[in-house]
Amino acid sequence: MTSDSQDGDQQQFSCSFRWRVPARFNIADDVCGRWAGDRGRFALYYEDASGFSSAHTFWDIQRDANRLSNVLAALATVAGDRVAIVLPQRPEAAIAQVAILQMGAIAVPLAPRLGPDALAHRLDDSGAYLAIVDETALPALAQVRHRLPALRHVIGVGAAVGGAVRPWAAVVEHASPRYAPTDTAAADPALILYPDAPARGAQGVLLAQRALLGNVGAYASAHECFPQDADLFWSPLDWACTGGLLQGLLATWHFGRPLLAYNGPFDAGKAFALLQHYAVRNCLLEPSALQMLQQTLPDPRATCDLELRTLASSGEPLNEATHNWSQDKLGVTISEIWCGTGISGILGPCAARWPTSPGSLGRPYPGHRVAVLDHQGALLGAGAVGALAVHRVCNGEEDPAVPLGSWPGHAASDARLLGDGWFLTGALVAADAKGDFWYRGRAADV
Repeated sequence: MTSDSQDGDQQQFSCSFRWRVPARFNIADDVCGRWAGDRGRFALYYEDASGFSSAHTFWDIQRDANRLSNVLAALATVAGDRVAIVLPQRPEAAIAQVAILQMGAIAVPLAPRLGPDALAHRLDDSGAYLAIVDETALPALAQVRHRLPALRHVIGVGAAVGGAVRPWAAVVEHASPRYAPTDTAAADPALILYPDAPARGAQGVLLAQRALLGNVGAYASAHECFPQDADLFWSPLDWACTGGLLQGLLATWHFGRPLLAYNGPFDAGKAFALLQHYAVRNCLLEPSALQMLQQTLPDPRATCDLELRTLASSGEPLNEATHNWSQDKLGVTISEIWCGTGISGILGPCAARWPTSPGSLGRPYPGHRVAVLDHQGALLGAGAVGALAVHRVCNGEEDPAVPLGSWPGHAASDARLLGDGWFLTGALVAADAKGDFWYRGRAADV
């Protein structure tokens, strides 16, 4: 197939694509509730730095989430309340996501190693009513809790104990494992995501329940028609960031497939051990992690029995050497997924339908209207550097991947909204004549 015919196929497919977003939709029911009836379907394999491991089915996750939902309801949490999850990768973090979202409350996942000021800003900015933390984040929270009048309750996981902390094990022990989920609209708010950077003035992005549906197509494409038999996903990215959550935990569970969670610092040797021991087939890594793997074990298949089928990367563009190493030494082609704060899945490769240039961000996936704009909202031509933007409407339908806006911004004053419905992603890019987008940095004013 020629390049011209492939481009034509892409345009035809994109123009004919239609979203099938139901009017009523809830992320928790989609990623867990509908799979929980099969008591033998595994959702999560867990290991921590001490070597402790456990396995959890969707049935296990749902029952524990129901218990936590009942606890949160007893603490007067209602739909629309913000509940912060300040946890590393561990079962309680995933359980909390399901519990909060099925209540119609808004989950606020936060990186567990934020400093006191950055943590205080995010909790105050979101107006979090309750926070779930473990021993990683509790010291920082203890320093600033007096500055957070809206924060009424703290639930402690693991070794997070103290006079003002309710222990997770104690509060859920006697709670009922039955809970009637809230019926939510697809457009109802579900998540507030903040940038990974520890800036004190970081602005949150509000996502609707339907946001997951706008991401799973890109996930399936990046992982070559996911799911396939025996697929098992792992990524060391925090479940508080867009990549780790929307292109990791939630996307994997949307397909009813299991993933691996590791609670410990990233180490290249340990990463290879995890890939081998759990027979990981699908992986998402940042460029720095990939470079560490390459330096630590230049020829991994010579010493490791790996089952890796797909490998994706998010973050800064990868260099050609890393692409070549993965192809030659891991036997997989890296798919680069662009992830901004609160938005992903709009650009990327699709080997089955169209090739993209190595090092580029790829092309818009069907269902997304993506463009390069100047500061006044005018469309820029090929080669010009401007703001990467995605329109709220594509082919006459609302794009579910586009956030509702900044938190707690309003449409009339939201700095991320431009023109007649463009949402600024925060990235600077240029598009070439073939339609590939190239990363040029971050927009400092967004």
